[in-house]
Amino acid sequence: MSDLRADKVSVAFAGLKALSDVDLSVASGQIVGLIGPNGAGKTTLVNVLTGFQAATEGAVRLDGQPLSGLKPHEVRRRGIARTFQGGRLFRDLAVIDNLEVTGVGLGQSRAAALAEAEAMLDWVGIAPLADRIAGTLPYTDERRVAIGRALMGRPKFLLLDEPAAGMSAAEAQDLSALIRRIAGEMGCGVLLIEHNVGLVLGLCDHIVVLDSGATIETGPPAAIRASEKVRHAYMGTAAETDLPVLEAGLEVEA
Repeated sequence: MSDLRADKVSVAFAGLKALSDVDLSVASGQIVGLIGPNGAGKTTLVNVLTGFQAATEGAVRLDGQPLSGLKPHEVRRRGIARTFQGGRLFRDLAVIDNLEVTGVGLGQSRAAALAEAEAMLDWVGIAPLADRIAGTLPYTDERRVAIGRALMGRPKFLLLDEPAAGMSAAEAQDLSALIRRIAGEMGCGVLLIEHNVGLVLGLCDHIVVLDSGATIETGPPAAIRASEKVRHAYMGTAAETDLPVLEAGLEVEA
């Protein structure tokens, strides 16, 4: 079983700490949620885990081996894939080409990359989009294509940065089912960063909550839902007896 771990990770920008001593771990087949108010440091942590941002202190390890100093493409080849908030598809290429070029970038031959791209589009459920130009896709389809592209090469870990943004409730449920398949059928560890806290609570095995760059709570969904610290971070007050956005699964600006 593989393990992706951040140990006491801190990141400072011009003396201002974006992250302070953050611990996080994801195991094979596990779905871990990462939530927190706006500016909590969630994307910064994802950037550290994937080589886009160097940690000021602490370390990131894959199966016990440090990843410090590796460039993003080197981290990707180690088996850690991600999506981005903005999709970042190759907008002038067809959907199938977006996946194929990723396979080639991972060292596959053109033929092998194309074969996997076709199979992956089918597995994700978006095969009819294969010949569409990526830049013409609706926003929610862009997200699904980005996930399919990230799954090329069958990574050990997939980090999803706000994949449900802009999705309807029905589309978010379809996404939830897909994430469960990624973890269950592929055995891929998933780190889910989401605005939709209800989606995270209903999907994740374990949740980490950040506020102002620091971990304020960790645990299973029931513990997060009941946490006074989480309630205070989102609502600005600890006086409420409920956190409606967590109970009702409403979208929260996280």
